[in-house]
Amino acid sequence: MSFELPKLNYAFDALEPHIDARTMEIHHDKHHAGYTNKLNAAIEGTDFDGKTIENILINLDMSNTAVRNNGGGYYNHNLYWEVMSPNGGGKPSGDLADAITATFGSFDAFKDAFSNAAGTRFGSGWAWLCVHKGGKVEICSTPNQDNPLMPKVGCGGIPILGIDVWEHAYYLNYQNRRPDYITAFFNVIDWNEVSSRYAQGK
Repeated sequence: MSFELPKLNYAFDALEPHIDARTMEIHHDKHHAGYTNKLNAAIEGTDFDGKTIENILINLDMSNTAVRNNGGGYYNHNLYWEVMSPNGGGKPSGDLADAITATFGSFDAFKDAFSNAAGTRFGSGWAWLCVHKGGKVEICSTPNQDNPLMPKVGCGGIPILGIDVWEHAYYLNYQNRRPDYITAFFNVIDWNEVSSRYAQGK
């Protein structure tokens, strides 16, 4: 069984002006497609063939760089597309909002912490909001295409929100202004999707 590049739930230009259509097209059709194809090549004929991406990453030998990089790239981008929406923005509500307030004190304090994790990640990588069993949330960042499902990487919880801070995610529109891209990202977060992931993860 091979993995397939998922289709987006919205048009390439649907997140404008926050994320431009050309960036979305290249990011999805080139970068994500590349990770998908290379992941399939890396697992073909191995014990990973036929397993879910989550199972692969949780049980990964981190020295297997082909599966680490491309499996991470495949999973991370799947999440990234799904936690964004043309109707995004605003704030979370319900249990997720309560968990964020309990951990960070307020939604604004969470935004500052998440933005700092994304903004200070040196080089390429990701920032994450993760949930642990029981419902506690945590922020962390990981290098390259690593993610918290992998052994001894980042939060160690289940990622429910992630922002891609590789330059290919924002450079056409924002150039070296990563903080502006991070600020814009909050305008497209689909908090209903993140809340659903929180409920499943806790």
